Amino acid sequence: MTSSYTDILAKSGEPRITLKIHIDDCLLIASFLERSFPQVNHLDTIRFPFWELLRKCIIFHDLGKGHVEFQNILSGAPNNWLGQRHELFSLPFIEGFELEESQKKLMRLVIAGHHKDFDKLNLKYISKSYKKENSDEDDWEESERLDFVNEFKKNVLVKLIHELVEKEYTFKLNLPVAKHPGKLITNYLNKATTGLIKVSDADYFELLLLFGALKHCDHLGSARLTSIQNIVPDDFAFLDKQQKELQIKNGDFHQHQIAAGEIQGNLILTAPTGSGKTESAMLWLKKQMHLSGQGRVFYILPFTASINAMFERLGSTEKGLGDQEKVGMLHGKLSDYLYDYFDDFQYANNVRKEKIEELKHKFRTIYTPLKVITPFQLLKNLFGLKGFEQGLFEMVGSYFIFDEIHAYAPETFAQIKVLLEYATQYLKVKVMVMTATLPSFLKKEIETAIGSYTEIKATQELYDSFDRHQIRLQHGLLSDNLEQIQLDLQKGTKVLVVCNTVKQAQSVYTSLKPYATRSVLLHSAFNGENRTEHEKTLKQGEQDQNDPIQLLVGTQAIEVSLDIDYDVIYTEPAPIDALVQRFGRINRRRIKGICPVYVFQQSNSTDFYIYSAENIKRTIAAFETIIKEDNGIVKEQKLQRLIDEVYPDWDTKSKEKFDSVYFFLKASVSQLAPLVHSNRSEEEFYKQFDGIKVLPIGLKERFIGYLSEFNFIKAESLKVQIRKNKFAQLNNERDDNLSKEAFVIQTKKGDPITIEYWTIQKKYDPELGLLYDEQEQWNDPSVII
Repeated sequence: MTSSYTDILAKSGEPRITLKIHIDDCLLIASFLERSFPQVNHLDTIRFPFWELLRKCIIFHDLGKGHVEFQNILSGAPNNWLGQRHELFSLPFIEGFELEESQKKLMRLVIAGHHKDFDKLNLKYISKSYKKENSDEDDWEESERLDFVNEFKKNVLVKLIHELVEKEYTFKLNLPVAKHPGKLITNYLNKATTGLIKVSDADYFELLLLFGALKHCDHLGSARLTSIQNIVPDDFAFLDKQQKELQIKNGDFHQHQIAAGEIQGNLILTAPTGSGKTESAMLWLKKQMHLSGQGRVFYILPFTASINAMFERLGSTEKGLGDQEKVGMLHGKLSDYLYDYFDDFQYANNVRKEKIEELKHKFRTIYTPLKVITPFQLLKNLFGLKGFEQGLFEMVGSYFIFDEIHAYAPETFAQIKVLLEYATQYLKVKVMVMTATLPSFLKKEIETAIGSYTEIKATQELYDSFDRHQIRLQHGLLSDNLEQIQLDLQKGTKVLVVCNTVKQAQSVYTSLKPYATRSVLLHSAFNGENRTEHEKTLKQGEQDQNDPIQLLVGTQAIEVSLDIDYDVIYTEPAPIDALVQRFGRINRRRIKGICPVYVFQQSNSTDFYIYSAENIKRTIAAFETIIKEDNGIVKEQKLQRLIDEVYPDWDTKSKEKFDSVYFFLKASVSQLAPLVHSNRSEEEFYKQFDGIKVLPIGLKERFIGYLSEFNFIKAESLKVQIRKNKFAQLNNERDDNLSKEAFVIQTKKGDPITIEYWTIQKKYDPELGLLYDEQEQWNDPSVII
């Protein structure tokens, strides 16, 4: 029997978490957020003391747990809770709190919705559990339901809750006023579904950001985090160290790097591949944080496959912040799993202490101050997926660093433009765009999206010093001319080979491997675990010149972010911007004179699914111009003209795709309603961009083992990403390639947390990746014959 407010529980299981402890844990997180997101105070859309109201929301958000039957659930005693929602019983206490009505309205909404989407809350709980207001008592269905007002009066420990709030938090409460919660929820839903909630509403961002902040506090408080890290001036010490080392070698930062470190506000930087754009970004970031203060940093790359290398680099002592705890990667649906878990686990009575400790660590990987991501992890927030309010809150006052922004399809580029417009206009986001190969017509789209900006280009002198490649066009297919590559390998040359498809890369690698002292294959059809291993091997080979990786075969996965330096490249044909990125991995340090870059002119039949034949044709013509004018020497300062010749403007089809997506998303975002989420799953969202992640069937046993241990990151790292059209092809074949399966983490009295995933019945090799032409014969070890 609960006799004191100090006995009221907030969580079940061990350790014993009381309501006061949980509130204090959440208040601690709020104090961290206030330091981490100072720009919230400077948003034009916030009209009240934001952090003060957030603290009030935290104190009130779980007061409804003081329901006798809910306490019985948490203590494992018999109960008559009947599937109700504790957050609804928090609302009457707001009515007994003296506060301006506009702020009480916000409190009601964010507290009512802090666990369940309003649609679900209304349909699954309010409608099913409680009688309608002014209902007919003779209605049999109505008589079976509960009376919310009576439930509150009969079961909620009002006296003890008042003692808790007044003694511990010094708020004076009048008597609570219990009202049927249906009206609050349905009124809001009606406005949302009829398009009456708009981004231009006076209280729109107040509600959205207050809700996002409360959810962060509740989740991170439930994880019992005791600190949230920020980037501090000392974290940029590696830049000073680099500059001193350069000065000792009679050098210094390049002029564009120094200039980037002096700019305030948005920046577009154009410089050759290998000219220190990452350092430029860190110098720019250091300046912005000095002038504008804290904000989360998003380092945005076009390909998932390049994230690991940049994560390692930015967390290293020599070239980054020197603290891996401050650099994070967002792993697929990790946040989704964790949010589901913390939303529901107070309803379970068998939560184990050691699991909570593990989850705390995993939450830290999400809440790092600098994240290396693809743009899709930001874009998903514009589509109203579950958790979008937390995502948008985290963008306030943040810094976006886009690396190679040219590398996106027209549909994705349109969405990025909407994101940039929204983030800079409403959330005080500052943007840096870095590129070596940005067509002028794409640059104009970025300029209109970010508003005022400064443009920096590398100096003519630097461009002249980057003459390091000589184009040699080759007839035929790369795969038919491996003898030339074998000869280079036999001479001891470090060779990079780039193919356009995974299957081609696997075949070429297998043929060339016997001729190399050490070799690595890198492409998108590895799972995260093995891709990380291959990248580490590659990095170690770059650092140990006595035992280098002599042969690297890859796909476009090597185009961005890998800090490697090879002697020669053999590549299949691709558009000029992709090829320039590939060339950037040859003679990167510019100490080998002029190195040959061999480009084969004939495409494989499957390449045209990846690259436009017209763009490849124009690229070959541009290279013929380079051969004619400069004997094949790539003059970096002439590249912009050639890029604009290959990409003079949108082609008609691409422009139609761009405009269609841009105007649709812009209209959709203007009516995005907080607390009402899209029915679309995160998995469905990612399908349109990165493809679909599948689990090789041979790894299923390990996958289930990781999920059973709540190790979502390692479980996700076993999956392989495949393109949409490849997925569709496999799904249509008759050999049971793909199966959709599900794993239930923990069944609760309520909804279980179910993780659905696809398995693929193809062989997986840690060295070669997913082998589409080989079926895996696999027997489920759990089946006893």
